[in-house]
Amino acid sequence: MADDTNIRYSDKDLAEFKELIQEKIQKAIHDLDLIKSAYMNDLNNGTDDTSPTFKAFEEGSETMSKEANSQLAIRQEKFIRDLKNALIRIENKTFGVCRVTGKLIGKERLKLVPHATLSIEAKNMQQ
Repeated sequence: MADDTNIRYSDKDLAEFKELIQEKIQKAIHDLDLIKSAYMNDLNNGTDDTSPTFKAFEEGSETMSKEANSQLAIRQEKFIRDLKNALIRIENKTFGVCRVTGKLIGKERLKLVPHATLSIEAKNMQQ
């Protein structure tokens, strides 16, 4: 009878994933800062010196831009949270184990989507 505690990535693999995730977190935080600064810039860019017709168009465009930036920021914050949760799973040594099948998620998938908690098999079952 197989011991289920052996179904996990080695400490060496986990260390490599930890490094990859920490790099992705740093980049994601940097990107979030850029999104937030673009949002703040949108708020500060008045259109006082433009014609009334153009001003109305600008304000509509500005609103869409603010909404788009807001959505981007929300998605980016979720991505950072998911990556930080992946670090917790590394510490718990449960990283890379599919939460549905209990099997290891493929290394290639984890390199592309290091916060994945489902194997491709489990993801396909959901569709």
